[in-house]
Amino acid sequence: MEEPLLEIDNLHTHFFTEEGVVKAVDGVDLCVKKGEIMGLVGESGSGKTVTALSIMRLVPRPGRVVKGEIWFDGNDLLKLKETEMRAIRGAGISISFQDPLTYLNPVMKCGEQIAEVLVKQKRMKKTQALKQAIEIMKMMGIQSPVERANDYPHQLSGGMRQRVLLSIALACNPDLAIVDEPTTALDVITQLQIMELLEDLKEKQRTSFLLISHDMGVVAEVCDFVSVMYGGNIMESSDVRTLLKSPIHPYTKGLLRSIPRLDRAKKELIPIEGEVINVAHPPSGCKFHPRCSYAKKVCRAERPTLFAVRPDHTVACHRAEELMEEEVQR
Repeated sequence: MEEPLLEIDNLHTHFFTEEGVVKAVDGVDLCVKKGEIMGLVGESGSGKTVTALSIMRLVPRPGRVVKGEIWFDGNDLLKLKETEMRAIRGAGISISFQDPLTYLNPVMKCGEQIAEVLVKQKRMKKTQALKQAIEIMKMMGIQSPVERANDYPHQLSGGMRQRVLLSIALACNPDLAIVDEPTTALDVITQLQIMELLEDLKEKQRTSFLLISHDMGVVAEVCDFVSVMYGGNIMESSDVRTLLKSPIHPYTKGLLRSIPRLDRAKKELIPIEGEVINVAHPPSGCKFHPRCSYAKKVCRAERPTLFAVRPDHTVACHRAEELMEEEVQR
């Protein structure tokens, strides 16, 4: 068994607004092992990106981490000084955000943006860093890297911009890379190339990944383990094969029913009923109960906690054991 690389324990990240306290992350437990691609999935607004920003200690105001622990390389990141955290960002843990055009500097050449990380983190001279940037771009599958290094972000395709953003995140060979929706708005072929790139980096460089996505197809393709998030909580965690084949939580089942499947006779997709949770005014008990057809009185009154139903398979559902028995009887 691989050792844990990142362990999150009871993380709470809240935003203090005029409308009240928004509990974007409300007691998350998460573990990423060495050499693993860990998937974090859920609908938009479920708290995935805020979890990533909490790990990096980059939560924007008026938000802040109010409770919990984030352990990496023997240190609780939430207790480190800002100077110590800066040394970890990029070198120990890196992050690649969802929209390259938002996070790439529009007036700076792509090669210079990659080189900047090497200059700051590895104290390289600029000329050496620029040469290394071209090598990194080549490793990332960017065609004609010398020419592309002299391009500005707007001159590249969406797939190339995503590769440049990943190049910046992976320039210093971090132990853990957080990649937020790396395949969004890309064509199918480019998506496949990005996923193959992540798998290749995991195998060759032993880079661990926390892959944030709402696309269960992407998660099924590249992840080893997956956690399903809703309303700031983890609802279910398991190895990806078990989760796809034998999901237990009603929310996980709903997510899987709502995506296209080639092996289904019916073409019509089955959406999850109800409206997405308002995290500023969450319901009592289980946050998913207003949309859950299995909900009972206890679901409306008490919030469930994660418990193990199988080895390395945890579920936060009051009726998990009943649902497992129903699945076996079918």
